[in-house]
Amino acid sequence: MSSSIENAEQKNILTQVKGLLESGTQVEIRNLIHSSYPTDTAHVLESLDESQRKMIWNVIPPNVMGEILIRVNTEVGQSLLKITDRKDLIKATENLGSDDMADLLHVLPEPLLSEVMEAMGIHERNRLESTLEYDEHTAGGLMSLDVLTIRSDVTLDVVVRYLRKRMVMPSSTDNLIVVDRADRVQGVLSLSNLLIHDPESKVSDAMDAKVKGIPYQMSAADVAIMFEQRQMLSAPVVRENGRLMGRITIDDVVGIIREKADYSIMSMAGLDEEQDMFAPVMTSAKRRAVWLGINLVTAFLASWVIGLFAATLEQIVALAVMMPIVASMGGIAGSQTLTLVVRGLALRQVSAANASQLLIKEFSVGIVNGITWATVVAVIASIAFQSTDLGITLGVALVINLVCASIAGAGIPLILDKLGIDPALAGGVLLTTVTDCIGFLAFLGLATVFLL
Repeated sequence: MSSSIENAEQKNILTQVKGLLESGTQVEIRNLIHSSYPTDTAHVLESLDESQRKMIWNVIPPNVMGEILIRVNTEVGQSLLKITDRKDLIKATENLGSDDMADLLHVLPEPLLSEVMEAMGIHERNRLESTLEYDEHTAGGLMSLDVLTIRSDVTLDVVVRYLRKRMVMPSSTDNLIVVDRADRVQGVLSLSNLLIHDPESKVSDAMDAKVKGIPYQMSAADVAIMFEQRQMLSAPVVRENGRLMGRITIDDVVGIIREKADYSIMSMAGLDEEQDMFAPVMTSAKRRAVWLGINLVTAFLASWVIGLFAATLEQIVALAVMMPIVASMGGIAGSQTLTLVVRGLALRQVSAANASQLLIKEFSVGIVNGITWATVVAVIASIAFQSTDLGITLGVALVINLVCASIAGAGIPLILDKLGIDPALAGGVLLTTVTDCIGFLAFLGLATVFLL
């Protein structure tokens, strides 16, 4: 429900901005943008062409630019950096938290990166340089350095007085990290436990000692799965020896989940989720040409299979009419299985431990669906073309293709994952090739043997 409301608000802001760009004044545009959340402004910028984007960017105050730059996709961000004054960019970094600052530094090109780093204090620069050492797609790259730590041997009353003296806490703080004198994580103390327990109780009596931290090498995808499964809002990040390095919060994880969803959708069409939707025509055309070329090769392969049976098609025209049914049904069946397996691999629900069980299950599903729909199609074809033999041939070919499609839909992503190739990117093309070629080969081959 909240997602629907947010989408409606973003559409409304985009509509207002488009209207003001056409007939409004710069003051009206500025007032609207200044009253919007950075997330909404980022959405608007991604939804405009380059000229309109520049008009909006010129009215955004420097202290908000940083928050927007870390929310737009990479390609839009790079285009905005090209039109940003260097002094404004340095100001844009001043109000960012350490994790947001690290995200921004990851996309800054040289010499901008050096200039921004030079403008910082030595302490802050040293802290951020340490986070830039880690891959941005790992827990170390995601973590924030803004943490609150306490010791287990102090009372809760001392902790409360310490927090009051600090006056502020890092954003998204739901618990305090308990460490020993060597900064090794011993557990976490939730703010709710801090408030409801006896003030004279020790931290060790109220903390959750099961939380030991996330290894800094853990992949971002695994971090997101852990947060989802354990319903976490934040978690400490640790070295191999358990020493605290930083923490990851739910807002970072939400970003990972969204990026992963975007990637899954876009990669199946050979596109990059970080591309600018309103990039120049020739730029977009060149990117898509590669994927179209790959698909053309697979289409020629399917055509070659059909060409092997040209004589059969000349004698029985009905085969040409029914061929798309075999290929289409196989493609849908395979895509269903492929989608489930790719999702299972992403969520770590599928591995070598249960791969054989999954293949047997999908083989069985293919048989059941194949027999069911082959019967329906065979009856319809027999009546339509007054040929029982044609109906039976079509039905048998359909069973073969649906079974093969189910096995291919499960097997292809497993093999690609084993080879280190992203199944979401390459699986669809390979599956289409398999289902088309096997479907045509089975149908036309059976027709050649039994109908001529």
